Amino acid sequence: MTDPGRGYADLGFARVDTDRAARTGDPEVVYGAGKTTEEVLGIVATLRESSPDRPALVTRATPATVAALRERWPEATVDRTTVAVGALPPARGSVAVVTAGTSDEPVAAEAALTLRASGAGVVRVTDVGVAGLHRVLDARPVLAAADAVVVVAGMEGALPSVVGGLVGTPVVAVPTSVGYGASFSGLAALLGMLNSCAPGVVVCNIDNGFGAGVHAARIARALADARDGRA
Repeated sequence: MTDPGRGYADLGFARVDTDRAARTGDPEVVYGAGKTTEEVLGIVATLRESSPDRPALVTRATPATVAALRERWPEATVDRTTVAVGALPPARGSVAVVTAGTSDEPVAAEAALTLRASGAGVVRVTDVGVAGLHRVLDARPVLAAADAVVVVAGMEGALPSVVGGLVGTPVVAVPTSVGYGASFSGLAALLGMLNSCAPGVVVCNIDNGFGAGVHAARIARALADARDGRA
């Protein structure tokens, strides 16, 4: 049951934070890993009721959960393991989501749909890793025009430093667990990004496209409000 005074809905198996949007500007999100399909459906229904103006977002959903969400809410937007239930809000501002390689795409997809569900516009720049620097150099105008850039990379995680040296845009680096043994499931990329010599680079946890998406969306929304005179 929902308790407006406490700001959460007690479903028995979960206490859904229905007050988070008022506190932070972003409603609670369902982390699908480890939850049953029935639990995810119950939480999503509660979030849709409490925050009807923003889609309910599910990350790391299993294939069975994705199918169940699509069956119950046919209008849901799905990108790999990330699902947004409800109409996506109008885009405010723009964020470039950049991948070093196509193997980084699952994490980039999580970031991109998180951004869209959070009310930010998204432009995608794919497969521009440092093994062929001419590719990212060609994308420089797109990166410079964005309000923020999310750079997703595995292996040695060098791409965020390159991007940070090319543009003055805020860069959110996301290390992925992509790579051979010495990458240590993303640890090498994480440490490389934390040690970036390029200024303006902040780093999220390994494979945390969701966290990067929320952070970048807040930047984009704030800048859009400032341009519109609403700040």
